[in-house]
Amino acid sequence: MIGYYIHHHGSGHLNRAKSICAQLRHPIVALTSLDIPRPHPFTKVLALPRDDAGARPAKTTANDALHWAPLHDEGLTTRMALIAEWIEQARPAAVVVDVSVEVAVFVRLLGVPVVVMAMPGERTDAPHVLVHQIADRIVAAWPGELYEPDWLRTHAHKTSYVGGISRFEDRQDPQPPQERAPTVLVLSGAGGCDFDQATVDATAAQMPEINWKTLGLRNGVTTADPWPDICAADVVITHAGQNCVADVAAARRPAIVLAQSRPFDEQHVTAETLRRHRLASVTTDWPDPHAWQCLIRQAQAADPNKWERWRTKGAAARAAEAIETTARRYAGIGAR
Repeated sequence: MIGYYIHHHGSGHLNRAKSICAQLRHPIVALTSLDIPRPHPFTKVLALPRDDAGARPAKTTANDALHWAPLHDEGLTTRMALIAEWIEQARPAAVVVDVSVEVAVFVRLLGVPVVVMAMPGERTDAPHVLVHQIADRIVAAWPGELYEPDWLRTHAHKTSYVGGISRFEDRQDPQPPQERAPTVLVLSGAGGCDFDQATVDATAAQMPEINWKTLGLRNGVTTADPWPDICAADVVITHAGQNCVADVAAARRPAIVLAQSRPFDEQHVTAETLRRHRLASVTTDWPDPHAWQCLIRQAQAADPNKWERWRTKGAAARAAEAIETTARRYAGIGAR
């Protein structure tokens, strides 16, 4: 059995976990504060209370050694106790953590091999140094030949760069767009963006020659299956979150990426990687209509087949293999 801890922020961690776990041969128990609807690939879901519901969280970083460990927080105490109880009873072969320094360190202190999902950005602070050091395997969901951060080079012997993981990897290849008026899709995820539906509406009113569509924006349209809209777009405008980038790469659509403010400059680093390797056009702020016209023309002129370099095909299977190899490697160690 393998445990899989899934962070509750946004939907990206859950979508990635579902893609990977669909490829795993072991029974999988999801450990999370998220409500996970069926169908899902998990054998069981262990519901954990939130650890961020306290009215006045105190000493959250344990003197900068951790990211989030508030003192006397009932949710934190209960969730860690539930994890320990489950490990004591289930004796998992390994636990995947996506993402939490505190859970990864706690699980390793209980004597269980830990697979840590890496995140882009400047992860050189003390908690990240600790979690990458204690990890038995690190999985990075991007191509290492395009982005190998200095802080991961130290751990190259135990890092698997598997490529971008998209939940749409096995969907039918997209067909060329049929609409004659250029269609631009503005795509967001549950983690949110600095721009919303009103931002797009104001721009669309000044650019009537473009057919503007949106998915996932605040106060806008949402859907459980954005794949047909992604494939039908002449250009996709999205943020630099790992899942959105992987989904656009899987569809091989021309893209404009607006990096959003995230801890450790995660999205800015990803966007710069895409710009440097000419996989997408990149901007930092919401442009004016004239700048949009230039960016859209630039994106349309790019070769969308370059997205193959993001290595979405087989990425989830490669991550699953890294996890199962780790579980097998340490099976029986220390047993009497």
